[in-house]
Amino acid sequence: MCTYLLKMREFFRWEQNLGIQAVLPREKLGDWLEAREALWESLHTQDYAPLKIDGREYDPFDVPAINRALDAHGLVYSAGLATGARANFFLGELLDRETGEEGFMLHLSGKEYARCLSAPPAMAAEKNVFLRREALARYLWEKYETWGWNRPDNALGRAFACYDFSSDAEAALAQMADAELSAAREHELGEYAASQLLEPGWNEMLLDLALSPAELMARAVKDHIADALRTLPCLLKEANPASMHFYMGNLSGMRRHLFPQLYAAYETWLDGGDLHPMRELVSGSSEHWLSLAREMMNVHERLGVGSAETLRRLVLERCGVAGS
Repeated sequence: MCTYLLKMREFFRWEQNLGIQAVLPREKLGDWLEAREALWESLHTQDYAPLKIDGREYDPFDVPAINRALDAHGLVYSAGLATGARANFFLGELLDRETGEEGFMLHLSGKEYARCLSAPPAMAAEKNVFLRREALARYLWEKYETWGWNRPDNALGRAFACYDFSSDAEAALAQMADAELSAAREHELGEYAASQLLEPGWNEMLLDLALSPAELMARAVKDHIADALRTLPCLLKEANPASMHFYMGNLSGMRRHLFPQLYAAYETWLDGGDLHPMRELVSGSSEHWLSLAREMMNVHERLGVGSAETLRRLVLERCGVAGS
């Protein structure tokens, strides 16, 4: 419930176009929350309606066609499935577009005009990669505010300490967003590369595992593939302390549980400045995660929708970690 309320506060701040440090009007926020929940309740059983652009109708999941239609308007659109097979949409200002030799198209967005409660700063869907700068900045501020309640001495705190949030929070946030945009880009390109290596079959497996612990494990495994292929090699090459700390600060939940050796290598770097253990660990990790992912798909191919518990046990065993 606390997480939900925090996300609703951030959604209200975005919708009302309030600054990151604006004091939220309690009564107005309460009325808005009640009205917003009532609206969502009235819509949740309805099917998706076509999008109308310049007199034509488009299926809301036909992302390439919609973006072609929006190009002249300087806008970018995304629609896909997030954790739990939940649909996620956004519409924003198109800042830049990049076509890679590997076949992907990367879209960089700025100000956002429509979005869901959950606003991932970056995401990949088929051959499209989306980087959302405004969503990234809001995500960073949400992290900073949460960390600021107790200010623990942890990886996130070390990352925030690299920026002058106490003197000029807006400027510090902009600097941090620019720095972390590069890491977000590498992760999503890693996700794209991982998808090319795992399809067909991976997304079908995720749908069958929706809302199970095995789904969280599968998503963590693919994240580790992406980071082993792109994110971590880039971070280790640049050796930017702020970005290293921030990456480790976000290595939480299932991702950290399945790869505790990575945080241990980070602590070795903290203690003596030696990145060699982390480089050694990362250099061979992509083979481990790819092998595990393919083994998961083989199990799913045999067992189908009933494979969740077998997959959960498989991942725990192959990662050498405990689990209930």
